[in-house]
Amino acid sequence: MKRDLIGYGKDVPQIEWPGGARIAVSLVVNYEEGAEYSTLDGDTHHETNGEVPSPVPTQDRDLNNESFFEYGSRVGVWRLLDMFKRHGVTSTFFSCALALERNPEVAREITAQGHEVCGHGYRWEEYHLMDIDAEREAIAKTVASLEQTTGQRPVGWFTRYGPSLNTRDLVVDEGGFIYDSAGLNDDLPYYVETRGKPWLVVPYSMETNDARFWRGGLVSINDFYEYLKETFDCLYQEGAERPKMMSVGLHCRIAGRPARSRAVDRFLNYTSDFPGVWFARRDQIARWWLKHYPPGMLQA
Repeated sequence: MKRDLIGYGKDVPQIEWPGGARIAVSLVVNYEEGAEYSTLDGDTHHETNGEVPSPVPTQDRDLNNESFFEYGSRVGVWRLLDMFKRHGVTSTFFSCALALERNPEVAREITAQGHEVCGHGYRWEEYHLMDIDAEREAIAKTVASLEQTTGQRPVGWFTRYGPSLNTRDLVVDEGGFIYDSAGLNDDLPYYVETRGKPWLVVPYSMETNDARFWRGGLVSINDFYEYLKETFDCLYQEGAERPKMMSVGLHCRIAGRPARSRAVDRFLNYTSDFPGVWFARRDQIARWWLKHYPPGMLQA
């Protein structure tokens, strides 16, 4: 996998979104609760990513952190779904297959409300640590499971902490996919070469992302709201001449909490006052790009 430090460069393409929108906003909900590391599932350690530091030895169950995750599947996901329904927007769910197997009601509701299900692995684990055969098996297992629980065959892919060197090849080999989101490096979709053919990347973001409440960088809900707002304002202004794309990353156990959900609600209220805003699922963005900007039409 080669690096590309240039991208579109100074000549950012003057593209068009549906309806002449100046900005495409992609809301992403990471649904991972129940698929994280757990000694109950045979892992040698518990999940160490959490709201607060844990003194529990890693080889033991961490009941406190399990509860943090359970809030997301019991309460947080419903708060976010209700919010999106109220605002009339759809999103993409980066979905761990095991998590939806363990909460079939959520799986059904995601589809019923018109949200996209994107493959996020069978478990919420680091696929860059897997050997190629294990990763291939995990991708196939994810596809089969999500299709069974949601009725949707995922067409997009994103894994925890980014891809392995094999991920894109394996996703192409599996078939049925049209994009991945393993890129944090642009404000527009772009093509890379995979298996000797063009492949579409719909980039994601780790900075307009509620995970920074856990990792550090966000303290108050005003921090999150202002960061989302200023990002939107910049891209919307630029979009008057050259339309852009914005990603918002959310987690049921984080943004699904009462106070933090208010920041997302405020952002959706704020953006509703602007014309030319397209809230789109990532598969919609991908299909639009593939149809209107096929490989070779734009340089990146």
